[in-house]
Amino acid sequence: MTHPAARAAVLGAGSWGTAFAKVLADAGSDVVLWARRAEIAATITDRRENSEYLPGIVLPGRLSATAEAGTALDGAGLVVFAVPSQNLRENLSRWVPALTPGITLVSLMKGVELGTALRMSEVIVEVTGVPADRVAVVSGPNLAMEIAQEQPAATVVACTDAARAEALQRLLATPYLRPYTNTDVVGCELGGAVKNVIALACGMAEGMGFGDNTKASLMTRGLAETARLGAALGADPMTFAGLAGLGDLVATCSSPLSRNHTFGRRLGTGETLEEIAATTRQVAEGVKSCRSILDLARKHDVDMPLTELVVQVCHEGAPPTVAVGQLMGRSTKSE
Repeated sequence: MTHPAARAAVLGAGSWGTAFAKVLADAGSDVVLWARRAEIAATITDRRENSEYLPGIVLPGRLSATAEAGTALDGAGLVVFAVPSQNLRENLSRWVPALTPGITLVSLMKGVELGTALRMSEVIVEVTGVPADRVAVVSGPNLAMEIAQEQPAATVVACTDAARAEALQRLLATPYLRPYTNTDVVGCELGGAVKNVIALACGMAEGMGFGDNTKASLMTRGLAETARLGAALGADPMTFAGLAGLGDLVATCSSPLSRNHTFGRRLGTGETLEEIAATTRQVAEGVKSCRSILDLARKHDVDMPLTELVVQVCHEGAPPTVAVGQLMGRSTKSE
């Protein structure tokens, strides 16, 4: 991929998939957005708006929508995956025959697969059989609504093939989004996945009435957990001080626009997982990925107490107050 793609396909019409499709179109690509539900594709086509996920945002004319994945993939020079992490393998197995050989595949997903503990780029490589250097990831402090509103932001394009990352960087550069490149795919993916778990913990703290000291402590120790896991997996430690690490962590742990933060806050006020899930359509990735991230940590003998806390609350029935008490009662040690 040395020249701009003539056409890009974005598979997944949730808030981030739609916002990312808008970025590509604003930067000059013709984009076809695949929506799982035909009514969303029709609304985008007829009204130039994804009223369910990005209400009030007018989508550019270079962006079209379809409910047929084959239509979106036909002739695409760039394919972007923006589906829930735990659904990627199932969807991708159906899409593989329609992928054009040699194209760049891009993951927007921030999770770790349950059962395999694979990062999303690893799932893509395993299912499609493409070389790892053809798979890029995009990560950073990128709350979808703010990007769609064209508020100034930055992001990271990571690929082990630096030239491919730079080509994708050119496809994303707009007056409101500044993309940087990185070759540390492992670090960028871990930063994006683990911050969702830490955002759940920060949300719980807020829901229990705790203030900024508590949330800052959780963010800082959460970043330490992420860096420990990254070191065990060969990531560049500097990645976690950048946009895909600290930047994404701060945005997701602080903003009411963050699904994980909001989900955690509701847990902190006493609602159950089932009650929250019944009243929200969008996926809080950290709820499911916390278990696979903990599995990955245990596999590499990495201590991640905050992640353990979130797993206890989300999947083992522990009240947030009890989990926090266990965390604060741990033996003291050097930072």
